[in-house]
Amino acid sequence: MSDGPEDREDHGQGLLARISNEMVRAQKQFFGKGPTEAKSYMLDDFLLIVMRGGLTTAEKTMLEFGNPEQVRQFRQLFQNEMRERLTEMVERLTGRKVVTYQSQIMFDPDLVVEMFVFDAAGDANDRAATAQGQTQDDSVGEATDEDALDSPAAAGQ
Repeated sequence: MSDGPEDREDHGQGLLARISNEMVRAQKQFFGKGPTEAKSYMLDDFLLIVMRGGLTTAEKTMLEFGNPEQVRQFRQLFQNEMRERLTEMVERLTGRKVVTYQSQIMFDPDLVVEMFVFDAAGDANDRAATAQGQTQDDSVGEATDEDALDSPAAAGQ
């Protein structure tokens, strides 16, 4: 069994990497800064996208001032406004209907988790392929587009 691009696509890796890359691009476009790492996980009716290193300079400053709740409130308000755009993006990429979406930001470590819930479990073969690919290779679902990711060097960190 080879480990070429066709095999990776068969195990859901291609879809998960595309989801990660598109979410990173959206974060970068709308926040002005994207995460330094992103990885997507899909299991049954759930899609989780975990992003690390995406705080803006203003958010980091607010945290230094001791105002984590204000950063969290702004992020929640912003993500609520972005719901339709992000949901449409995920539906376009997966071909599945999203019934609900939640976002959560955490500090120390700097982490954002986006959760999408689909209306049905979808094709059992697709779910198995995605899950199998993720258990066989830790890199499955990672964002791979270096132009989309904010590198610490590019961010002046």
